[in-house]
Amino acid sequence: MVAQHMNLNIRYDAPDEIWDKVPVIYQQLNGWIGFCPKGEPGHEGLPYWFSFNEQEKHISASVEPSGLQFTGLMDTNEWDIWVQKIKEVATRELGYKVGEIELGEVDY
Repeated sequence: MVAQHMNLNIRYDAPDEIWDKVPVIYQQLNGWIGFCPKGEPGHEGLPYWFSFNEQEKHISASVEPSGLQFTGLMDTNEWDIWVQKIKEVATRELGYKVGEIELGEVDY
């Protein structure tokens, strides 16, 4: 397993109508386990997939000025499949093309 990272063009300052749909997107993805429980400083309330333990296979997300950031620890092949799925689901649910600015998939 290797460390993984991506930023999606779901902006931190998007309107509530966008952010209200994001948990619906999360729940449609493989490995969804929910939001990190209370008592986990620095991680409390963050969405997680597969495990809350960051030493194990996991994915977590956080809202950053650059967009919705995902980090994880997993095999690259499985990561690539998961990333493709979130982009498809988010594009469908949000009504605009969701992708990685850094890869030239979308504009700001």
